[in-house]
Amino acid sequence: MKRSEINNRLQAAKAFFRRMRVSLPPWAFWSLSDWKKAKDHCHEIIDAMLGWDMTDFGGKDFGRKGLLLFTMRNGNTKKGKKPYAEKIMVVDEMQETPMHFHRHKMEDIINRGGGNLVIELYNATSDERFSKKPVTVSIDGITRTIPAGGKVVLTPGESICLTQGLYHRFYGQKDRGRVLVGEVSTVNDDAKDNRFYKPVSRFPDIEEDCAPLHLLAADYAQFLK
Repeated sequence: MKRSEINNRLQAAKAFFRRMRVSLPPWAFWSLSDWKKAKDHCHEIIDAMLGWDMTDFGGKDFGRKGLLLFTMRNGNTKKGKKPYAEKIMVVDEMQETPMHFHRHKMEDIINRGGGNLVIELYNATSDERFSKKPVTVSIDGITRTIPAGGKVVLTPGESICLTQGLYHRFYGQKDRGRVLVGEVSTVNDDAKDNRFYKPVSRFPDIEEDCAPLHLLAADYAQFLK
């Protein structure tokens, strides 16, 4: 992804959050110079990969396959006692997050507002293929069973609990508008815990055609360490 595209999409995300009345911590809007002045006091942010995150999953077509998110809080598997994480995400119509599961993380995915979120589900077999068995999930505390590969549509206010080893992909429903998606989970480790059914790149290769508007979490190692 070009840095200029990332900057433009960050601007659009900030406008969407304002419309949806989502407030972010002040450091979400820091410039690179702000970060350099404050980095010695921001070890939790940097180590836990808090903040802006954007990926095209290596497909170079963010509008079709991609995700923009902000990690508000997260524990650290190597130190600290915090056992939970929280994210806020922007999902466009028919913008896919590819099929994957988590080996350790358990999460609730919440439609916080806007359009509808479509989630497709499979159980994983012992060799990490798609199982043909029906999938049983909890949607806001109500048990529901769907066929393998079936879809759940979350309308604003609804949520689903995704357990470890449950394959899922999601996207905004066509003609329903952009979706504000929340996630609450156990500690999140995007570097090691994701098992994508088809291999993808979780973090983007960035072409630095301009300066960053705000740093992504994946930028910290390059710009701050």
